[in-house]
Amino acid sequence: MLSENVVKVLKSGMWDLATCSNGEPNVVPVAFKDITEDGKLVIGDVFLETTLKNIKENDGRIAISVYDVKSLEGYQIKGIAKYVTEGDIVNTFKKAVETMFKGAATAKGALIVTVEKVIVTTPGADNKKVL
Repeated sequence: MLSENVVKVLKSGMWDLATCSNGEPNVVPVAFKDITEDGKLVIGDVFLETTLKNIKENDGRIAISVYDVKSLEGYQIKGIAKYVTEGDIVNTFKKAVETMFKGAATAKGALIVTVEKVIVTTPGADNKKVL
C-alpha cells in the first residue's frame, strides 16, 4: 500500500496527525516518527495528550498528512492507531527524545498506525486519487 514515493515523502517530509472526538477536531505536527519494515507508521508520544484521548474515544481512527514543502508532493494517510508503552519502538523513541531534549523530556509511548488508505494530496491531475 505504501509505494516508493509515499515512503520517500514519509521519511523526509513533515507529518501532521489529525484526530477527532465529539465533533472537535485536533491536529498536531510530530517530530518523532518512522516506518516499520512491514509498512506501519510509528509516532513517539511526547506531548500527544489530546491525540491519545481522541484515539481512545474514536476506535483508533487517525489521519496523517505528510508532504514535501518544496515539491508539494503529499499524501493523506488514514488508518487505525494502537498505543503501546513498552517494547523496542518505545525504547528507540525514548532514546531519541531524551537526546534531543538533553534529558528534560522523554517518550511515554508510541502510536503504531496500520494504514488503511492513502490519498494523493499533491496538486495536479492525481489529486484525491486513492492509491
